[in-house]
Amino acid sequence: MADRSSLCLIGIILLLTVTACAGPQPILRSNKQLHFYGKQLAQQEIESCRRQVEKTGLRHGTNQSANAATGAVLGLTLGGAVGASAGVVGGLSGVAIGAAAGSGLGLVAGLLGGTFMPLQPEPPYADAVTSCLKEKGYEVRGWE
Repeated sequence: MADRSSLCLIGIILLLTVTACAGPQPILRSNKQLHFYGKQLAQQEIESCRRQVEKTGLRHGTNQSANAATGAVLGLTLGGAVGASAGVVGGLSGVAIGAAAGSGLGLVAGLLGGTFMPLQPEPPYADAVTSCLKEKGYEVRGWE
């Protein structure tokens, strides 16, 4: 059982490491500019605008690892509470087992839910990147 939990912990750490640097991406609306120059050039323009905005000191302010950590803590807490209340029927040992099982399931569900939660950048950062892309002829319809 210890080997299985070690593998699970390693998997969680890898997931957080891979997603730690990921920031929100603007979603471009289909328009003449995007059709004329294509998605590859549009992606280069997005990166150019992001670098330009980040040189001013603005940051996107969110990432997937923070969302995952928040989800994990919330899942752990709520899962433990629900599990403990469900185990009341079995007495003290039922409460302990229910809390442990609920916490474990809540931790995993919260971690995964938080990891795949949509990313929303800080409003000043989003406005600056959107403005830069608009100057280049693109239209931003949202963020992911």
